[in-house]
Amino acid sequence: MPETKNPQYYLVSADVLPDIFIKVIKAKEKLETGEAATVAEAVNALGISRSAFYKYKDSVTPFLDMKSERIVIFNLILKNKLGALSSVLSIFANWDANILTISQNVPVHGSANLSVTAEISGMKGRPEGLLQCINGLENIIKAEILAG
Repeated sequence: MPETKNPQYYLVSADVLPDIFIKVIKAKEKLETGEAATVAEAVNALGISRSAFYKYKDSVTPFLDMKSERIVIFNLILKNKLGALSSVLSIFANWDANILTISQNVPVHGSANLSVTAEISGMKGRPEGLLQCINGLENIIKAEILAG
């Protein structure tokens, strides 16, 4: 499904949804709670295919989850270069991600570990897009989404 800037949402009663949507939500819950360690384990327990899970996982969300703030933790390894942190923070600002916490270790052997917790409900795109921009910076050794 192509990403749009302003997706449309509909509030639909769960009892009229196709069974696959409910099972995808349950699979996501199994993964979040640790009841299932892998996607394969979660979907097997619910009798759905991995392809169906991946097809719908980003499009089906319980209403209460949509209302709550979305918090994502990013883990980065930066080169110990002037302006490295500043360029990362500029990306977050440009994407309208609200930074909640920043924790940076003292650089060792030319690099430093950085953890950024951000609230992304007002963000201009998906966290993966923000991550791609960060990974494209010159002084980034590695960037990943740790949680969220």
